[in-house]
Amino acid sequence: MAQHELNGLRVAILATNGFEEAELLEPRAALEKAGAQISVIAPKGGKIYGMKHHDKAGEIYVNQELAHASPEEFDAVMLPGGALNADALRVEKHAQDFVTRMDTSGRPIAFICHAPWLLVSAGLVKGRTLTSYHTIQDDIRNAGGKWVDEQVVRDRNWVSSRQPSDIPAFNEAMMALFAGGKARARSAS
Repeated sequence: MAQHELNGLRVAILATNGFEEAELLEPRAALEKAGAQISVIAPKGGKIYGMKHHDKAGEIYVNQELAHASPEEFDAVMLPGGALNADALRVEKHAQDFVTRMDTSGRPIAFICHAPWLLVSAGLVKGRTLTSYHTIQDDIRNAGGKWVDEQVVRDRNWVSSRQPSDIPAFNEAMMALFAGGKARARSAS
């Protein structure tokens, strides 16, 4: 993996119960190793649990409740998958607003697996090219997006990926996107 300098980059990870464990923990570890400051944001405080495919896995602490999170406090957002997580998060109005405000400002958004459901429900995928877990390709197409079956897809300020086996490529593309976002943020200040 190429080295990306993300010191001080503020990254929000939006998730709730049922996130795919590897799709949150591995990208978070890569971001932290590069110096990013991570906040896990969920609809409720306390802890949320992950999944290893169909089996319940470990828990992680929530840093901030979604209703109190301001997109302006973050430079980028990462959305892990997991069907339970993505299905629950997509109907959260605060989550929809969060990603809409991030996208409208051009800040980077990285997402994997079922996570695009939130972007579909927020009305953001029309005219965008992305990938996801294959079972939600119809949802993306029906929302006006172009779905492609590729390991990683970059479309302007978005990076998307399909599934846990793609995490190494996803992490590399996410880090490059976020590093570019950090450079843009520095030049704007």
